[in-house]
Amino acid sequence: MSHASDVPEAGSEAPNLDFAGTTPYEDYVQADVLTHLQHPRSDDPGEMVFLVTTQVMELWFTVLVHEWETASRALREDRIPVAIDALKRSVHELEALNASWKPLGRLTPAQFNSYRAALGEGSGFQSAMYRRMEFLLGDKSASMLVPHRGAPRVHAELEKALQEPSLYDEVLRLLARRGLPVPADVLDRDLAQRYESSRAVEEIWAGIYREPDQHTELIRLGEALTDVGELVWRWRNDHLVATRRAMGSKTGTGGSAGVAWLEKRATKNVFPELWTARSHV
Repeated sequence: MSHASDVPEAGSEAPNLDFAGTTPYEDYVQADVLTHLQHPRSDDPGEMVFLVTTQVMELWFTVLVHEWETASRALREDRIPVAIDALKRSVHELEALNASWKPLGRLTPAQFNSYRAALGEGSGFQSAMYRRMEFLLGDKSASMLVPHRGAPRVHAELEKALQEPSLYDEVLRLLARRGLPVPADVLDRDLAQRYESSRAVEEIWAGIYREPDQHTELIRLGEALTDVGELVWRWRNDHLVATRRAMGSKTGTGGSAGVAWLEKRATKNVFPELWTARSHV
């Protein structure tokens, strides 16, 4: 992809610079739309950084939902290599998402307070795309649809995601189709409920890892999921640390519990049996 500094000044290799309307780059990327979506509500220059960084996070949430839905569909169709490729891409995308905390992670309380009032009742837990991301990870809760009742399209998308199998549900269904003894109460559980760890599933993963020669492809899948799980854990912890630095233990924006809620989240792993099974290999 070329930018202005890459363009030859003259000669037969010079690109076309004359367009009747907007440039093809603009038509594809919609850069003008993206760079005019920022409307700070305070005079503090730091608010622009906060606003753009948060918007960048939303874009990464969108990409991750796309990747994990791609992986889920591939698993449903028994195309494990396609699923692993999507998961591996999502690892790099999670690394980029997690790096988004760097511009925010050194805010002093005074710096955050200078534009915190501009957020009003806004809070990250109200992000619909982040909620879809969490639902795909198996962390489901019908109550998290409540903030979106006033937006019918968004609410319908979240309701659909709540009722559908998570990425990990598709993994467990795949293991069952491979002849592994996934319990019926795990396979037939209420998909709208948060996934709870199963001792039987833990033993299945331990058995897979004990016999690497027999389960090469499943181990690659397990490791790709573990990479994702590790970076989700790091995301939650980076969020916790950034919030602690900016506002201590005060009530969070939008009336959330702030640090107390984030501390509780930071102790939980997604795809839990992939972590606990390692103690039994």
